[in-house]
Amino acid sequence: MPAINDENQIPPDRMLEKRNHLGRMAMGVLFAVAICFQMGCHRFEQSGFPGSASSMARNHIMFVRKSPQTFGYYRLTSLTQAYPELALFVQNRGAPDFLAETSNRGRNYFILYYLKPRQAFVSRSRLGGEKGVEFAGPYPITRKEYQTLNGLRGADTNRIQAR
Repeated sequence: MPAINDENQIPPDRMLEKRNHLGRMAMGVLFAVAICFQMGCHRFEQSGFPGSASSMARNHIMFVRKSPQTFGYYRLTSLTQAYPELALFVQNRGAPDFLAETSNRGRNYFILYYLKPRQAFVSRSRLGGEKGVEFAGPYPITRKEYQTLNGLRGADTNRIQAR
């Protein structure tokens, strides 16, 4: 084993200073990470980036079914987690048969279609990054809209039964 050269040793007071510096750096990194999460870092699915669930749902009408689960149901549960007022609405009215999602001028719009009563409700997110939504409706679903949506639901049911 080579002998320790006294010239290469770090004095104890200098060693303590280096250790304190590393501790402060680690605390700074942890603080930065905590601030990032507190400021609302979004999960990838909610980000709107290409390939994320929110980007795939944009400008689409989605069939909502719990079992077997559809993308529309997955998207509805994601939205109800992000918007508590939407969760309360769905809890009171039940899950819609179809969900449409779009955005315009910094606001998200969600249209919930209920086929049995032939009604649709529109909700839009509030401006300024608030997690609230405003509701309007019910609006009547036209005969043509009903036929189209009911046809989509029937096509999906037939596809599942064919498996």
